[in-house]
Amino acid sequence: MTDAYIYDAVRSPRGKGRPDGSLHEVTSVALGKQMLNAIKERSDLDGHAVEDVIWGNATQAMEQGGCLARTTVLASDLDERIPGLSINRFCASGMEAVNLAANQVKGGAGAAYIAGGVEMMSRVPMGSDGAAVAVDPTVALDDYFVPQGISADIIATEYGFSRDDVDAFAVESQKRAVAAWEDKRFDKSIVTIRDVNGLPILSYDEYIRPGTDMQALGSLKASFREMGEVMPGFDNVAKLKYPHLERINHVHHAGNSSGIVDGSAAVLVGNKEFGEKYGLKPRAVIRATAKIGTDPTIMLTGPVPATERILEQSGMSISDIDLFEVNEAFSAVVLRFMQAFDVDHDKLNVNGGAIAMGHPLGASGAIIIGTLLDEMERRGLGTGLATLCVASGMGAATIIERV
Repeated sequence: MTDAYIYDAVRSPRGKGRPDGSLHEVTSVALGKQMLNAIKERSDLDGHAVEDVIWGNATQAMEQGGCLARTTVLASDLDERIPGLSINRFCASGMEAVNLAANQVKGGAGAAYIAGGVEMMSRVPMGSDGAAVAVDPTVALDDYFVPQGISADIIATEYGFSRDDVDAFAVESQKRAVAAWEDKRFDKSIVTIRDVNGLPILSYDEYIRPGTDMQALGSLKASFREMGEVMPGFDNVAKLKYPHLERINHVHHAGNSSGIVDGSAAVLVGNKEFGEKYGLKPRAVIRATAKIGTDPTIMLTGPVPATERILEQSGMSISDIDLFEVNEAFSAVVLRFMQAFDVDHDKLNVNGGAIAMGHPLGASGAIIIGTLLDEMERRGLGTGLATLCVASGMGAATIIERV
């Protein structure tokens, strides 16, 4: 089977996912176009160099509806002969795009792909697609659906994470993100977003809140207590599924949950011959990929079984992994991962994560793969693992190895 290499990875800065965010006036197509063009220009590719563009986004409605991948290709400097494939695995859409591209290359279905994703959360609000898993009672009732924040609080309750635990993790994420930006650790991958006149709009992750401390977070009310305990009483739904829980400890809030942001990312994946043709040096080989379904109520535990599966499939153990990126959907998600595998925080999310910089749903999987690779190169490390939890109970993972 052919090896699939990463030749380049880029991302946009993440803008606040609100009308006052710097990227609010940029459409999903316009943001994604700048990622495709950056890949093409940085690697000096012909417009027809890749087989396909595989593009993830989680809320496929309004301007993100239709085949957003194909629309973005047509808006970009790529040749119109390049098709486009839009996919949706919720929060893992960007990672699944990269994994699918890698597996296509491995199987001989094309020499190279651009894969990644986009999410403009200030323009296409989360949930605006009316997903049946949440709103169709024939599905939601049978599967004991609860909102993700309740799921995160269930994890905290089930695995013993206190309010101080989740807040301390969030404070550290902020500190690490600030330090990473100050040390210019993201410079290799960041693409400054520009307007139609070529003027810069955003060149940094604007969601970061420097100076965040335990006192500031301690003043915030738990975001999901009311919907859990009062109306519509999702705690009672959860306890039908988990009767051993006497009560759910509500510990998550805006400060220890992932930020709502706009963002995009792209990864160039190809075989050896593709790199030789364009004079490109491979940065890493995609060694293994995995995905898995999990309990849809607790929903966010997917990184653990996805990692177990990818390690088994690759014949590796957790000790073989030098560096980890686990998407910070909520503090308890990452704390549970570290607890399950006894992973030291010094090897995980070393430059902060989505709590500090935000989680643009369809792009995050591609973002953390690029972030992982950049840091592996900076530290001279060999092997890295990226993983995410996924809405409705799924998980995805990727193992990369530096060349």
